[in-house]
Amino acid sequence: MKKILVTGGLGYIGSHTVVALQSKGFDVVVIDNLSNSELSVLDGIEEISGTRPDFEEIDLRVKEDVVSFFKRNKIDGIIHFAASKAVGESVENPLLYYENNLNTLVYLLQQCQEHSIRNFIFSSSCTVYGEPDTLPITESAPVKEALSPYGNTKQISEEIIRDTCSVDSNLQSISLRYFNPIGAHESAAIGELPKGTPQNLVPYITQTAAGLRKELSVFGDDYHTPDGSCIRDYIHVVDLAEAHVVALQRLIGEKNTSNFEIFNLGTGRGSSVLEVVNAFEKVSGEKLNYKIVDRRAGDVTAVYADTQKANDELGWKTKKTMEEALSSAWSWEKKVRGLK
Repeated sequence: MKKILVTGGLGYIGSHTVVALQSKGFDVVVIDNLSNSELSVLDGIEEISGTRPDFEEIDLRVKEDVVSFFKRNKIDGIIHFAASKAVGESVENPLLYYENNLNTLVYLLQQCQEHSIRNFIFSSSCTVYGEPDTLPITESAPVKEALSPYGNTKQISEEIIRDTCSVDSNLQSISLRYFNPIGAHESAAIGELPKGTPQNLVPYITQTAAGLRKELSVFGDDYHTPDGSCIRDYIHVVDLAEAHVVALQRLIGEKNTSNFEIFNLGTGRGSSVLEVVNAFEKVSGEKLNYKIVDRRAGDVTAVYADTQKANDELGWKTKKTMEEALSSAWSWEKKVRGLK
């Protein structure tokens, strides 16, 4: 049985990926520093899968702790989620982001070389594309100058991995560029639980519906889109998690065409903010309190993926609908808040 390290495995996408890995028979060990997650997520993972993954609370910025972990564990592959991810916070505290997102990657790649770990999957982002020249966005689209330190860390991370793979033919890596993950596991045992004010649309919607937030702000209705609000590609987190398993199987089966590959992970469809709001009201039966406010600095007009490469080469496609994603997100929110 292959032993897979999932860093940030108690976070939102990480926890769903742990469940997906365990369902395919992988032995999973999770590293998380609990800076943006809760230990109770282990209970949710166990509830769904029947297996509690091994867990170590480690801050990957502490190099000696990283070295110690790999001396004690034989790892066959790594899926690296652990990173700071709030765009606004990265603007306010860039050094935190460069330390947390870049140093940790370097330490992990050093251990891959030290212990001959071949398989490495990196959690990247569509932020590397910036304001796209054409839509949908293919993997060959130019990487634009980053609009935030967070986005810059994703660009630099991919460069670090590419440079490492170019001189180490033993290392195989896939960078997965996510679009906008939403939703929760259908069991409502795990889901998105941001600490503090949500930075993403759907948890802000569900918290507003649950009464935690007074109202939802829709940033701008004067964009060049059908209803004036920004368009994004919203992908169900369970579909996203499945893609990581497929990518890992591609590496293990040595079906990759080069030792550093990039794939977009999205639905291939764009939905506007107001469309998401209306869809949530429909599936939840809740009337959402929202208002149109000024545009937010750094927001691009429209971003959605061309998923042909992932469809063809990974054999992966999204299966779940926007309605399923929003319904599961609302079920998770109600469970967390003790609502009926």
